[in-house]
Amino acid sequence: NQIFSLDGCLACRHLHGHQGKVKLFLGANELQKGMVTDFKHTNIFKKWLDDVMDHKFIIDINDPLIKSMCCEMVFEDGLDDAFSHLTHDKEYGFWTFKEGYVEEVLATSDFRHCSVDEKQAIMEKYEGMVLVNFIPTSENLCRWWYDVANKMLNDLGIDVVAVEYWETPKSHCRYQPE
Repeated sequence: NQIFSLDGCLACRHLHGHQGKVKLFLGANELQKGMVTDFKHTNIFKKWLDDVMDHKFIIDINDPLIKSMCCEMVFEDGLDDAFSHLTHDKEYGFWTFKEGYVEEVLATSDFRHCSVDEKQAIMEKYEGMVLVNFIPTSENLCRWWYDVANKMLNDLGIDVVAVEYWETPKSHCRYQPE
């Protein structure tokens, strides 16, 4: 709402990134050996965050800007053809471009005019994209990470009670289902 914005422009509408902090809250009805779990068990979730999210650009697969963001991949067959080269991680709900696909596209004659540096920059752009099926607000990311952490840790008998995400040192959100 513009009433609450000091300058009339809501900054979150612009493309931007964050260096954030994710905090898991764990729970148990009974303690095992005096604890909910050994916190090293949460390393599986941290590793996933590091491998999938760290230094990545997260974008909604339905975003109206996706076609322009993926302009190098859009040819006569359109965006659907480019998206047919995505790997869908159904368990955790995200897509990335298949390994080797971007190199294959960059090897075509359409890119013969590009320098090695330009091709490298294009490659890094696509390697750095994570596509999701929701608007990646901090709140939606927090909810998604809750679902992912719960799937990962439930097999160990660990109940994820809530997830908090610090977008900045002064702004954070929490997702905790009822």
